[in-house]
Amino acid sequence: MAKEEATVEELVGKIKGGDISLPEMQRRYVWTSTRVRDLLDSLYRGYPSGTILLWETNSDVPRQGLAIEQQENSSLTNRLLLDGQQRLTSLSAVIRGEPVIVRGRKKPIEILFNLDHPDNLSVVTEVNENNSEVESRIEDETDSNKDELQARIEQMAFVISTRKLENLPNWVKVSDVFQTDSDLKFLKKAGISNLEHPKAEKFFKRLAQLRNIKKYVYRLDVLEGSLSYEEVTEIFVRVNSLGVKLRGSDLALAQISSKWHGSLEKFQFFQNECEQDGFNLDLGIYLRNLIAFATGYSRFETVGRLDHQQLEEAWDESVKGMQYALNFLKSNVRIESPALLSSPYLIIALAYFGYQCNYLTGSREEDLARWVLLANAKGRYSRGSSVTILDQDLAIIREGGGAGKLLDQLRQQVGRLVIEPEELEGRNQNSALFKTMFLAFRDGGAKDWDSKIKIALDHSGTQHRLEIHHLFPKRHLKGCYTTRDMNDIANLAFIGGKTNRKIGATPPKDYFPDFITKQGKEPFEVQCIPIDKNLFESDNYKEFLAKRRELISERLNSFLGNS
Repeated sequence: MAKEEATVEELVGKIKGGDISLPEMQRRYVWTSTRVRDLLDSLYRGYPSGTILLWETNSDVPRQGLAIEQQENSSLTNRLLLDGQQRLTSLSAVIRGEPVIVRGRKKPIEILFNLDHPDNLSVVTEVNENNSEVESRIEDETDSNKDELQARIEQMAFVISTRKLENLPNWVKVSDVFQTDSDLKFLKKAGISNLEHPKAEKFFKRLAQLRNIKKYVYRLDVLEGSLSYEEVTEIFVRVNSLGVKLRGSDLALAQISSKWHGSLEKFQFFQNECEQDGFNLDLGIYLRNLIAFATGYSRFETVGRLDHQQLEEAWDESVKGMQYALNFLKSNVRIESPALLSSPYLIIALAYFGYQCNYLTGSREEDLARWVLLANAKGRYSRGSSVTILDQDLAIIREGGGAGKLLDQLRQQVGRLVIEPEELEGRNQNSALFKTMFLAFRDGGAKDWDSKIKIALDHSGTQHRLEIHHLFPKRHLKGCYTTRDMNDIANLAFIGGKTNRKIGATPPKDYFPDFITKQGKEPFEVQCIPIDKNLFESDNYKEFLAKRRELISERLNSFLGNS
C-alpha cells in the first residue's frame, strides 16, 4: 500500500476530471447539510479530517460516478474511492458551487460563513436541522424566542443558508468565496468601504483562512492494482468495521456487490420505485429485507454465507414481499408514508408475513391490520434491541404463527395493549403514539379549523400544508412549566399552516371562543380538545393536559380496537 498526499483542491480537480470514481460496493452520498457545515467548520479551525483510501486499478470492475457532475474518463486506469466519498463529494460541491445529485435530482448545498464570528469559537451547534420525514412532512410551530436564536447563530462560523441570514451584512456564501480571489464584494456587503475600517484586516484574514481549506492536505492510502475486487471488498469491510465508520447495511452492500455484480443498480431502481409511491426508505431497509427472505433472520452478519444465486433469488422474492407490505399499509391501514411509522422494520415483518402465507391473508386481514397498528403505536421495534425483536417476529411468522401470535408477543413485551392516559404523559411529537394520534384523528374526520379541509400529509401550498400547533403557545408557558410539559403530546393538534400563523402566539382563552362561535365544537372534539373555558387558562394548564390525555386515550383505544 502506497502513501501519498494531496490537497483538497487537487482532489476536487481529479473528481471533476473523472480521475476518481466509486466502486459499486459504495453506498450513495448521504450527508446532510449539517454534516457538510460541520466538516467546513473543522477544516476552518485546522482540525484533522482523517485519511482517504483509494484503489488504483486498470481492471474492468463495477464502478459508479460520484454524486456530482464529472467529466467522462475514457481510460479504465483511474482511482476508486473506498473511504472519503462523503467528505470529498461535499467539498467538491461547496468549492465548485455545484449541487450534488441525489437519486437523479440536483440538491444544492448552501452554507453561509460569518465574517464577524467570535474570535474564540466555542463548540456551538445550529438549531436542530430536521432530517426526518416526520419533521419535514408535519411541520412544527415556530415559537422560540427569536432574539435567543439569533444570538446563538451569531456565535457560529458556519450555518446552513436561510434567506433571512443570507441578507444580513456579515454572512457570505461559502461557495461564492471559493469562486473568486477578490474580497471586495464581501467586504462591501459587510459595510467596509475602506482599509481604515477597524474590522477590515480581521475580515481579510478570515476570508483567507476560509479559502485555505482548499490547501488542506489529506493523506492518501493507495491500494495496489494487483488486488482483486473481492480482496478490496474484504479490506473495505475490515477497515470500516474496525473504525466503526459505516453502518452494517453499508458493509453488507459491499459484500453483496462483490458476489453479485450489478446488484446495486437493481436495488436503487426498486428503491426509486418505492419512493415514487410515497415510501422514501433507506437502502439498508431493502438490504435487511433481502437478508430476511434469504435466511429467515434479519442480521447482516449472515450475508457472508450467501452466494450469488441465493442472493438473486431472495431479492426477487423480497421485492414481491415489499410490494405487498407497502400496498397493505396504504390500503388496509392507511399509512401512506414512513413518516407515520414508528420503525420501518414493520415493513420487513409485514413483507415476510405476506411471503409466508403466499400473499393470501384471507380472514386474517383484520387481525394483521390490528397488529400493525398496535405494534406501531407501542413502538414494537423502538424498544431495546430492534433487530433481536424483529427476528423474534420473523421466527413466529416462519413457524406458521398468525397475527394472533404476533399480538401475544407484543403483549409480552409491553404488557397491556390498552393505551392508558398515563402512557401519554411526557410524550412528544417524536413518540410513536403521536403518529397514531394523527391516524386516529384523521380517521375521525379531523379538519383544519378555518378551511375545513381534512388533515393529510400531502396537501399542496403553505397555507394548507399540515403543521403541528401548540394549543397553549410555548411563549406563554415559559417560566412556569418545563419544556417537557410544553411539548407534551396533549398540547399538540393538527391544523393547516395559514390557520397556525393566524393564531400565532395567541393564548387559547382568546382564540378558542371565536373559533367555536364560527365553527361549532365538532372540529375540536374530533381532536379530543376539551371545550371548557376554565381549562383554557394558563394557570390550569396541567388540568387541561390531564383531561385531554383521557380523551385521547379513549380515542386511540377505539381506533386500535382495544376494549
